[in-house]
Amino acid sequence: MTKLQITEFNCETQTEIIRDATSAEIKQMDLDKANYEAAKAEAKAKATAKVALLSKLGITEEEAKLLLS
Repeated sequence: MTKLQITEFNCETQTEIIRDATSAEIKQMDLDKANYEAAKAEAKAKATAKVALLSKLGITEEEAKLLLS
């Protein structure tokens, strides 16, 4: 497995430092990835439920928007 690296750029000195990620940074990256995947799955589930409800009601999304406005 390749090591994860962090790039730090100092705008004042225009220097770039590339270093290995710390264990805390790696844990945070893993947590961020898991949260992203969960949010993505939730959004997909909501979209599927929305399509199913509109189909059940027999109306289009545009018609639903008209009813709710």
